[in-house]
Amino acid sequence: MEKLYTKNHNKCKLVKAKPETVEFLLNYSKSLKITKAKGISFESNMN
Repeated sequence: MEKLYTKNHNKCKLVKAKPETVEFLLNYSKSLKITKAKGISFESNMN
């Protein structure tokens, strides 16, 4: 099993996100509220 994960290890490259993308994701995660009621999850965006 180890050999499967180490074959293409050198082919991976790091991708950098734009600061605008990071800011958007952080703001979205701050405004997202998940409410659970009777085993059901509701997602609300508090904008």
